Amino acid sequence: MKTKFLFACALAALLGAGEAIPCSRIVFHGKDNLTLVGRTLDWKTPIPTNLYVYPRGMKKQGMPDGNTLRWVSKYGSVLAVSYDGGVTEGMNEKGLVMNALFCKGSIYRSAVDNSTTTMSLAVFISYFLDNFATVDEVENWLTGSDFAIYGQNFDQGTEAALHWAVTDPSGTTLVMEYQNGELNLYKSDDYDVLTNDPPFDKMLAIDNYWQGIGGDKMLPGTVRSPDRFARASFFIRHIPTDVDGKTAAAAVLSVLGQVSVPLGYELEDAPNLSSTQWRSIADTKNTIYYFGFTTELANFWIDLGKLDLSKGAPVLKLDTSDKTGLEGCVNGLLKKSGPFNPMW
Repeated sequence: MKTKFLFACALAALLGAGEAIPCSRIVFHGKDNLTLVGRTLDWKTPIPTNLYVYPRGMKKQGMPDGNTLRWVSKYGSVLAVSYDGGVTEGMNEKGLVMNALFCKGSIYRSAVDNSTTTMSLAVFISYFLDNFATVDEVENWLTGSDFAIYGQNFDQGTEAALHWAVTDPSGTTLVMEYQNGELNLYKSDDYDVLTNDPPFDKMLAIDNYWQGIGGDKMLPGTVRSPDRFARASFFIRHIPTDVDGKTAAAAVLSVLGQVSVPLGYELEDAPNLSSTQWRSIADTKNTIYYFGFTTELANFWIDLGKLDLSKGAPVLKLDTSDKTGLEGCVNGLLKKSGPFNPMW
């Protein structure tokens, strides 16, 4: 059955502001099926981001009322929720990871009429984490569904423009990207890097050029998207892979440092260029989610495999607003909470 979805961009101010979010995403392939996904989140001001853990069996919907998608979650997940109103990224108990990054120039398919089923971007990532365990399942659902996306303008006409990447424990990544109203899907276990623009197929061509030069001889050094892509591609392929999960996470963090935008850095011709506000790493094999604010010296993590994710278990929340110096496993600091209130 083909279903059309309309994504209301209530989180546009976070996820789609011109050159304001030069985020980067990398995938690490290690021994014994160890796969880690790391990303940077950049913004011109600090972003309040709390971590939530949702159990299985929760009833959810894409909008508060009207013609919208409704479902019951099959899998528990850990979610990064910004402004306590929308999911920026997350990982479910099966090790499926999904992240949203800005993609300048994305043009979505428009809604046909008011009969189109609607769903808010605030819970868009949750839909995939709640319902799918593998990249293949996501791809099958996407190819059997017909999407219509609506992006509201904001900040004096800035358009919301996103693309997404999904990775599972096999190390396979699916990039979801709209160009000229058509959804393009790119799937491979070699697609280890995603930044912002140009479109993914053109970015791969740029990366092939730099691979021909050889990163041990020269790499582009600016914070712009193609340069970050080239640096990340070289370094993610030149760090040790025969290591344990924590060592791998440290190695991935070092690569993220290569593509992060320093705090307070500005370019005269890009006034909205953003500093990296936080970085995350999702260990898909061990279902550990690492997180760290760039204003803090330490990182912390949630061990999803040691939490009760059964139906009827409470929602748990780590409120980062009044906590500094978070370090190590923070499972014990999670508090029972109601679900976050989506920014419909």
